[in-house]
Amino acid sequence: MEVLRAILLAGLLAASPILAAAQGTVTSGQQAAVTSVIRGQMDAFLHDDGVRAFSYASPRIREKFQAPDIFMSMVRGGYAAVYRPRDVEFLDPVMDGDDIMQPVRVTGPNGESVIALYRMQRQPDGSWKIGGVVILRTGEVTS
Repeated sequence: MEVLRAILLAGLLAASPILAAAQGTVTSGQQAAVTSVIRGQMDAFLHDDGVRAFSYASPRIREKFQAPDIFMSMVRGGYAAVYRPRDVEFLDPVMDGDDIMQPVRVTGPNGESVIALYRMQRQPDGSWKIGGVVILRTGEVTS
């Protein structure tokens, strides 16, 4: 159900800026914090730093995967675009309840462009962590 919700939200984001705005406004400070977390995790992936990459994940994700090496194996196997991105473009985020949905257009190592839809969750200490990522295929390929 979470995947379906993410797909529907992504469709709404692409189809109507007015509907996206109705979800809630993300402040520039929130957007900067969320972008920093995602960029930090992508940088950790590029350096194969599993401990640092795992540190950006929400407690629920860390509980699910238990260890950085298990987490990194999952990312390498199913999220090549964010593991080894060739190009990254942050699109306009929206609020979804207390979470921020941050779409990121990513060109993967194979040249395929995807939308990585990040669910960002605010933690009790005020920081943001990655609560999940859904990859949406766009069908675009660059050389």
